[in-house]
Amino acid sequence: MSQNRISQSSRLLLHRSVLAATALSLSMITGVAQASPLSMPAPLTFSAGPLGKLDVQGIASGMAFYQDNPPAISGLGGKYTGTDISNGMVIVQKNTGPLQFYIQAGVYNFPTVSVPFTSTGSTVSSEFGALPVAYLKYAPTANFSMEIGKLPTLIGAESGFTYQNINIQRGLLWNVEPIVSRGIQFNYTAGPVSASVSWNDGYYSNRFNWVTGLVSYAIDSSNTVSAYAGGNLGNSAGYSPNSYSNANIVDGADDSDIYGLMYEYSSGPWMIEPYVQYMYTPSHPFLRINTSSANYGAALLADYSFTNTVSLAGRVEYLAADNGGASGGGAAGSVTGFGPGSHAWSFTLTPTYQDGGFFARADLSYVKASEPYGWVGTIGTNGTNTTQLRGMLETGFMF
Repeated sequence: MSQNRISQSSRLLLHRSVLAATALSLSMITGVAQASPLSMPAPLTFSAGPLGKLDVQGIASGMAFYQDNPPAISGLGGKYTGTDISNGMVIVQKNTGPLQFYIQAGVYNFPTVSVPFTSTGSTVSSEFGALPVAYLKYAPTANFSMEIGKLPTLIGAESGFTYQNINIQRGLLWNVEPIVSRGIQFNYTAGPVSASVSWNDGYYSNRFNWVTGLVSYAIDSSNTVSAYAGGNLGNSAGYSPNSYSNANIVDGADDSDIYGLMYEYSSGPWMIEPYVQYMYTPSHPFLRINTSSANYGAALLADYSFTNTVSLAGRVEYLAADNGGASGGGAAGSVTGFGPGSHAWSFTLTPTYQDGGFFARADLSYVKASEPYGWVGTIGTNGTNTTQLRGMLETGFMF
């Protein structure tokens, strides 16, 4: 949170999802307000010979948590309390000239409401490795650019890494969305309209048959509307999975279609963003998904800056899955983690303090589900709990 957080006029055209990787920088792509109270300091700039001027930034942070009803599993997720590294990354980028690049390397964690915690080491090894985001960018004009590599998703209102969001934990809707995909992306802006389209491998499936798109319209300096969509044009199920997407193939997520509509108000100390999302998962007998199904939800994110150093953020959301037909054979419940015909809601509150490169913040979250399935079904030793309360702390330094 800083004057850069309060003054939004220079970042009104692309949604935060386009900038998930570049949100650390101050000058990669023009974009909408990144709903984040954390503002990265100006990058360190140095000359790299034939590469020209490079910018370097980084973040080092740790987290601690308390949760009631811990799941009956081994490791960090089964504990009432625990600590780990939340971010330990260095970002190197070249953002001038027609040929640019972005490299983000290090360790990270994706704490998510209702989902059992995993250690940072396990997260890195099971998801995107020590190079989670890396791509080349060709920008021949100010209005058009092309990117190729490991790209942040265009889907959803929340970004992947903790420092990029108003809350420490990600939400229920985020949990059904892709995070990073390998592929190629084209970006174009014309006045108040910006658009991005990508050909990629969806939920990191290593099958390049997904198309995603995002269109944003800046009504004025304070109001932006955006729509996104993505879907699999082929079939991922039955093919050998890679490190991250096995579960997303088995539960049908990588064969799904997903759509969303967002509105953002950003003026003075306020950022308010409601959005709705719908995901359709077709039947897939190979995976024993006998009928099509869907999940749908809505969320409201808000952030208020009291001063240049203190802010308060909140998120409330609702996510539901249909019953997958009379037999319950659809995948929607597996995708959401709460079971067929279930629904859940969550509330998260996050006060934040930031002074220069130092920050400290806390999360208080509560999740209530209608059925003790999936993630919630593993909460508590008897497997019947449908609620979870969590408290989290995160602190660290950015440069």
